[in-house]
Amino acid sequence: MSEKVLLDYGSGGRASQRLISQLFLGNLGNDELNRLNDAAELAVSGRVAMSTDSFTVDPIFFPGGNIGSLAVHGTVNDVAMMGAIPKYMTCAYIIEEGLPMDDLEVIVKSMAEAVEHAGVLIVSGDTKVVPKGAVDKIFINTTGIGDIIVDPAPSGDSARSGDAVLISGTIGDHGLTILGTREGLDFEAEVKSDSAALNHLLVRLVQELPEVHVLRDPTRGGLATTLNEITTSSNVCCELNENALPIRPEVKGGCSILGLDPLYLANEGKFICILPEAHAEQALEIMRADPLGQDACRIGTMTDANPGKVVLVTGLGGKRLLGMLEGEQLPRIC
Repeated sequence: MSEKVLLDYGSGGRASQRLISQLFLGNLGNDELNRLNDAAELAVSGRVAMSTDSFTVDPIFFPGGNIGSLAVHGTVNDVAMMGAIPKYMTCAYIIEEGLPMDDLEVIVKSMAEAVEHAGVLIVSGDTKVVPKGAVDKIFINTTGIGDIIVDPAPSGDSARSGDAVLISGTIGDHGLTILGTREGLDFEAEVKSDSAALNHLLVRLVQELPEVHVLRDPTRGGLATTLNEITTSSNVCCELNENALPIRPEVKGGCSILGLDPLYLANEGKFICILPEAHAEQALEIMRADPLGQDACRIGTMTDANPGKVVLVTGLGGKRLLGMLEGEQLPRIC
């Protein structure tokens, strides 16, 4: 293959076949994908969760990951938030003519590592190459599907007054990493993305706990926006304890300098867990036993005081409303 991706690689001819067989099947191949049918034959049972997403992150390489691993993690996590075991994925690439083949190879190999760790199979895919300037380097679309293993499944409209609000770890890491890498900023301490597949931890959580009302990953719009979505859907209020929010000092310092609020920065390896108060400590024990949940903590409580609102109780005892993110604090974050 050439050193750069050429339009020929999207033609469907010999060049396309070389790219598929040598790069994609060579790294992502499995019994189903290797059949190269127009559709995959899947084995699922009962209720299923399905999610689709497109990834356009800029830059495509960043500390802690790249667009390939991010695409796998994002889709696996979305399926797992429904109390499901992710099983299958599809993957479609839209590649800009001239993308270095070495870059594409790194992206595909990182996807292969990510799906192996998550325990899912990429069973169908597509590749398009477009003229230079039609896209920025590479965009990736993925769809995931998995078996729901709990009934009822966690849902954004299921939060109840009195529920405990937990977070699996520190917030704002991914968003600040992308901004710092994009703008060439040099922070005093290392900042890297938290991008990770959370499905193994989430499966243990829903299997061992008798009741989980909501599971959500606070990606675009961050923690504050995601909680607003939940409170609106569930018609309850979320009271957050500012002193309990887990934010790394380097993230807090970077946000202070740049005028950003970590509550609105994207996260790609964290999840919100909302469940009855009686199960909160057990949930934290399960989360903290996993490396991806070692910084888990309780950050708030659901109440019926101000339905549909998110209220931050400040360190001084005051209260302020946290609204939905207005505009785009940081575009192309995932």
